[in-house]
Amino acid sequence: MQRDALLTQDELDFIQTMQHNPQLNVRDATSSLLVNGGSQIRDLLTRLAAHEQVTIQANFENQQMTFPLHLVEDEFHALHLRLGVPSIYEDGPMVRPWRLTLEEPVALENAKGQPGTLWVHEVSHKGVLLEVRNKTKPPKHFALWFSPSGYERISLRGNFERETENGFYAYELSQTDTDETERLRQFILQQHRLTHPALHT
Repeated sequence: MQRDALLTQDELDFIQTMQHNPQLNVRDATSSLLVNGGSQIRDLLTRLAAHEQVTIQANFENQQMTFPLHLVEDEFHALHLRLGVPSIYEDGPMVRPWRLTLEEPVALENAKGQPGTLWVHEVSHKGVLLEVRNKTKPPKHFALWFSPSGYERISLRGNFERETENGFYAYELSQTDTDETERLRQFILQQHRLTHPALHT
């Protein structure tokens, strides 16, 4: 390398590796949405997304996915519609959020990462089914952390709904942080992909 070169050979190698990394060059197909159609439809969707909650719903087999549409501004100040992480529902006598049954229960943790007496058996984007261990009384409300193996922990806030026939406790989630809600939906979507791979290929 020449003495007056701006980058070392190691730095050049790193940049070339980054450029040729296939994982970094793949666009997230679900994050952006190109609306082909008349300008009236595009303008209507843009106005609605700016002022109201707009969703796209897909039905398949006995399930529904509802994708929120967000209006985002790029670095050139152009507005685009972007798909958010979907909410997944299952049909039946009543439409209800799709629930992920965990292979092994996961203890909810406090802010310091210490496990408590509440253990998650099922989780959806709207609620959790908990087991209470050590014969403690179920709380009316909780604000704890859900740390499934291999994932970043997610803040959960829940309000007691009812006790089930098999001795578990159902809690409705009352998330206040939209980032935490999105992370929970992302976790559930990833698990849905593993449970129903044919729907995601």
